[in-house]
Amino acid sequence: MTSDTTTDRAAEPSKSGPSLWRDRAFLQLWAAQTVSQFGAQLATVAVPVLAIVVLGASEFEVGLLNAATTAAFLVVGLPAGAWIDRMRKRRVMIAADLVRALALATIPLLWALDRLEMWHAYLVALVIGTATVFFDVSYQSVIPVLVRRTRIGEANAKLEATAQVARIGGPAIGGGLLAIVSAPFMIAATAVTYLVSFLFLLGIRDDETPRERTPGVGLVGEIREGLSFVWHHRLIRRITLNTALANLFGTISMTLMSLLVLRELGLTPAVLGLVLSIGSVGGLLGAVATPWITRLVGEGTVIPLSTVLFGLSACLVPLSAALPAVAVPLLIVAEFGFSFSVLVYNIAQVSFRQRVTPHHLLGRMNASIRFVVWGVMPLSALLAGALAEVIGVVPTMWVGAICQLLAGAVVVFSPFLGMRTLPEADEES
Repeated sequence: MTSDTTTDRAAEPSKSGPSLWRDRAFLQLWAAQTVSQFGAQLATVAVPVLAIVVLGASEFEVGLLNAATTAAFLVVGLPAGAWIDRMRKRRVMIAADLVRALALATIPLLWALDRLEMWHAYLVALVIGTATVFFDVSYQSVIPVLVRRTRIGEANAKLEATAQVARIGGPAIGGGLLAIVSAPFMIAATAVTYLVSFLFLLGIRDDETPRERTPGVGLVGEIREGLSFVWHHRLIRRITLNTALANLFGTISMTLMSLLVLRELGLTPAVLGLVLSIGSVGGLLGAVATPWITRLVGEGTVIPLSTVLFGLSACLVPLSAALPAVAVPLLIVAEFGFSFSVLVYNIAQVSFRQRVTPHHLLGRMNASIRFVVWGVMPLSALLAGALAEVIGVVPTMWVGAICQLLAGAVVVFSPFLGMRTLPEADEES
């Protein structure tokens, strides 16, 4: 049997509990994520510039680099969930931050020694991707440990809001700094932010007790238990399929975005950073507006509505190539709509998943879903790079955008549409 003494604070659904503003553990987690998210946004501009401008990467090499970043979700995503359910999740996050900081630090070091090559970037991306698997699964699983169930939605909204602030400021600052310093120095700055996050996480105190291993059930059995929970929950199953399809086709645009801006449109890294930053304002507004939108249209309905919006937004990106005179405004609108809708969608569906999943299955539930929805991304990135070399960057992006819009049918034609209140765990079981 499992031991779950970590849920005492979350076991009072009838009480909202003290404000998160007075919850020291949550505030430290929030601070850690704010700093590391800002650094990660610097890297979203610096890494493509490093590959395309500094190392002269081809379309396929850009696709391969993006694939390396997410390949770990496909390779170790499932066992990671079972392992994390046996560990203290905060400690996993601490170790992952340290690994990411050290791995990133090798890029500016090799560049300074004039030894940096594309294969180094691939290797660092694989290491960081593996650490990110463990960090992200732990991160989504630790929130119900730190806050009461009635505060989970509020906690996710706060975390996503500051993440969007980072997405607004990070790319703009990154694009501007790239006019002064080189991409490797920007990557070094990202490494520093992971170290700061590491220090914040060290100061958190929680009462989590690792789950005892179930006698007679091995790693494969524990993985199967997590997959089974996701598959047999009718609403989580639809969310997983919808997110996987969105990521499969959306990654095509994400992979080729820097090539579209820097090569096809002939714009500068500063413009790329500006587009990403202004567009990210939509994400901030989405994070703030999610509770209001949810009350207005319903907890279930908000999921298909946001899915349709980010499908439509994706179509504006390749359209910008056909209208170069208004390419930058179109890209900004596309990023704005995409960021807004994705944040609304993620806050709604992640909060629902955390609310209805038993604590002893949180790690495996999140890992099972990440395995599917992130596991398709390296395959998509490779497809994007290969297809772009054959038919071109813009046609490939049109394929991805149209397929992403059509894939939303999974939740549009589903029980979510018209559902005012999503079921609780007991109702679903």
